[in-house]
Amino acid sequence: MLKNLKRASLCVQAGYRPKNGEPVELPIIQSTTFKYDNSEEMAMLFDLKKEGYFYTRLQNPTNDAVAEKIAALEGGIGAVLTSSGQAANFYAVINILGAGDHLVASNEIYGGTFNLFGVTLKKMGIECSFIDPKSSEEEIQTAFRPNTKALFGETITNPGVRVLDIEKFARVAHRNGVPLIVDNTFATPINCRPFEWGADIVTHSTTKYMDGMACQVGGAVVDSGNFDWDSNASKFPGLTTPDASYHGLTYTKSFGKKAYVTKMVAQIMRDLGSIPGPMNSFILNLGLQTLALRMKQHCSNALKVAQFLEADPHVAWVHYPDLKNDPDHDLAEKYLPDGSCGVIAFGLKGDRETAIIFMDSLQMINIATHVADARSCVLHPASHTHRQLSDEQLREAGIAPDLIRLSVGIEDVSDIISDLSQGLEKIDGSGPELRRI
Repeated sequence: MLKNLKRASLCVQAGYRPKNGEPVELPIIQSTTFKYDNSEEMAMLFDLKKEGYFYTRLQNPTNDAVAEKIAALEGGIGAVLTSSGQAANFYAVINILGAGDHLVASNEIYGGTFNLFGVTLKKMGIECSFIDPKSSEEEIQTAFRPNTKALFGETITNPGVRVLDIEKFARVAHRNGVPLIVDNTFATPINCRPFEWGADIVTHSTTKYMDGMACQVGGAVVDSGNFDWDSNASKFPGLTTPDASYHGLTYTKSFGKKAYVTKMVAQIMRDLGSIPGPMNSFILNLGLQTLALRMKQHCSNALKVAQFLEADPHVAWVHYPDLKNDPDHDLAEKYLPDGSCGVIAFGLKGDRETAIIFMDSLQMINIATHVADARSCVLHPASHTHRQLSDEQLREAGIAPDLIRLSVGIEDVSDIISDLSQGLEKIDGSGPELRRI
């Protein structure tokens, strides 16, 4: 296979290369277990002394091929697929943190991740401090403690569509001897590869753009192989000291740069088991093959829609990094020169009811919890995903109470704008007639 393939080629070619007479499409290995001729071979697999397959909860050929493709797209040394993006973020953190440890995270992250870090991990004895990602390095530094083990952020935030200054976050993380974990779901490796800017671990909800058709739920954790765990050994004993559950094996000594991903499979996946089914990975691979093409269309459509919204008198504000007057445009030009994503955040002049009237009036664009697939869809977090929060709590989480999240699909952009236009016109009325539309 040719070396140094471009990302569009990796979308199609990476991970699986058929041999003579084999199927060109990645096969679905729909089997829980794998047969061996003697017990010694299987014993070596269980001791991590030999590579191979014995039980799909740990490894499966279909899953591994897709993980290899995602690792190649990100420029990493290895990846692990999970059953959801939420599981991916949990695994990325729990692989190196335990009870008594501390995490620092941007407060402008997906609400499910915010709750995972701020509530669920706390029940496990792990505390998280949330910081404003626009803060200076000195301000972010004040959140760190002696027991801090990682720094976390999103390349493009969900739902606020703000751009992370990856290099700034990486400098702070590395100054404290901890890895930077970046959720790259919205940008995808087509538009940004965080490893090139200093990130150490990348996560994805593959449910979104990577799948692209809302057909499967999945996640991925990718390791750059660049973080030196042994140089910070006292912070990461799970990787740098013997694991009693594997006869005293030490991951960094036995697996070098692949210590992090090997531990995730051998220990975390073994014990928690949030794996994708091979059929899900097969579907994900179909989506990955067109990822580069779709991202171009998403970004092209979204920029035109953002420009339309920016000019409409009903719209109070628009956040889309590719707009020249967006506060994050300079960061977008640095980290996302080929386009950001298809998601736009905007607010209407009015109140929560105004947003509801607008969304209920849309005819083609779906009101849906989902985001980042071929179909355009819309959501008002304050009324839907974050409806349990007060306006003050919303702002603390980096979400404006009037924020509408619009995921621009790959339909003809004139049809998307036409639907938005007629929906915006409906908010000029306010009586019961309007509510029945």
